Amino acid sequence: MGTVIELIEAGAKQLAEAGVAFGHGTDNAFDEAAWLVLWQLKLPVDDLDSVAERVVAPADAARVATLLTARIETRKPAAYLTKEAWLQGVSFYVDERAIVPRSFIAELLVDGSIDYWLGEHTQQVLDLCTGNGSLAVLAAMTYPDVRVTAADISASALEVAAINITRHELDARITLVESDGLAALPGPYDLILCNPPYVNAGSMAALPAEYRAEPELALAGGTDGMDFIRTLLAAAPATMSERAVLVLEIGNEREHFESAFPSLEAVWLETSAGDDQVLLLTRETLVRDLH
Repeated sequence: MGTVIELIEAGAKQLAEAGVAFGHGTDNAFDEAAWLVLWQLKLPVDDLDSVAERVVAPADAARVATLLTARIETRKPAAYLTKEAWLQGVSFYVDERAIVPRSFIAELLVDGSIDYWLGEHTQQVLDLCTGNGSLAVLAAMTYPDVRVTAADISASALEVAAINITRHELDARITLVESDGLAALPGPYDLILCNPPYVNAGSMAALPAEYRAEPELALAGGTDGMDFIRTLLAAAPATMSERAVLVLEIGNEREHFESAFPSLEAVWLETSAGDDQVLLLTRETLVRDLH
């Protein structure tokens, strides 16, 4: 009989040889295998060291093998198989109705990176393109005095968000709204968080199967990835309070962003993926540079 760590190492080899793509919570075969093995064995996914040498019964090992096979054959992100994703140490329910949460904005909320632009005036927060509701939940947890609106164009994604808002007992502070961009969101908001669809057409065509398993609506941003963002930045000032800021994630599209908005003075925020993934815009900047 094998141990937990042996199962993980064998699973990592299997995933690597099968050429699966990562990026939905892990970025390598070992971490992905550890997540799947620990989850299937109902062991804490964040404490491998304490269980690494535990012997695994043959029936449990067989269940692990079935899950690893499903990961390889379906090419679905692990989070869709386990129905769980983690962001900043917080657990979220997720399924195919919503994108797997992985926004770098989560880091910035938790580590205080945007606190300089906030204050007592920060009362109303909007999480636009909320997906499974994870950023709305983290914002409500980080800032206990704010009220959060979580909005998405997808009614089915909002069903997933509702599960997470209830799971974290935040129904009284987070309101769900179905909206195409800002259309149903008059505001005024003091802080807008947005991880929008921003993948350009060329990148969409080259995405691995794991990403194509997610709702395309949540990823595709048109030819240069900026379609949604153009509309958002044009409409945003009318929904923002005087001292409001917009925190926007654009992934690997900084070049396209700067081409689309050459006169816009953005503050680029440092994340674990570098300083070209997330930017901050004040209402004042948007009005001055775009309007």
